[in-house]
Amino acid sequence: MSATLSKPARKSTISATELAEIERHLSRRCAVMKRLIKTHGSCTIGRSRRDPFHVLCTSIISQQLSVKAADTIQARVATAVLAGAAEKGWFMPAHFIEVEFDLLRSAGLSNAKAKWLIAIAQKVHSGEFSFEKLRKLDDEAAIEALDALPGIGRWTAEMYLMFALARRDLFALDDVGLRNGVNRLFNDGAKLDDAATLAIAERWRPYRSIASWYLWRAMEAAPKVG
Repeated sequence: MSATLSKPARKSTISATELAEIERHLSRRCAVMKRLIKTHGSCTIGRSRRDPFHVLCTSIISQQLSVKAADTIQARVATAVLAGAAEKGWFMPAHFIEVEFDLLRSAGLSNAKAKWLIAIAQKVHSGEFSFEKLRKLDDEAAIEALDALPGIGRWTAEMYLMFALARRDLFALDDVGLRNGVNRLFNDGAKLDDAATLAIAERWRPYRSIASWYLWRAMEAAPKVG
């Protein structure tokens, strides 16, 4: 086994060379993954570095919304707080510390989401919460640290670690899309319990995040029932 497979890197990007090795690993371990990789091409997790605060903000904005609705509200929030001044259009703590609460509400945010964004911005700005320290934590410790922030639960923390920090080996057991994907692809659509689902996911270690990406793509492409 290669060094990459025995001890995944803690880098927040994934090189083309590493991704190819991951795809070979998943293909060897799982016939379903081999088919999905061939069908959907290369995974996009970790393709480019992403700003950690910005990703956390967009994660909160998109909670319990469709992709279309989340994109619309995110664009309105950006118009309200960025005014074209931020590098690459990224949200920064100062944007939410200085903005009027009512302006966030008028952009389409709920009272709760507006309060969460302001509170998290204040914690980051003051140094109470550090993204640099977060990067050094293992997955479970990082999830606990994120879960302690206003408006962040385990699922949001897991998504953050996957897409902002490119953590390679997370499987979000509470994600409906992943559960449906495992049920459809491994049990003819019948519901599997937690233990059976995790047992299937074990074959994808230490790259369950990448396997999850392929499950999501499979469900997006699956025929809609009803």
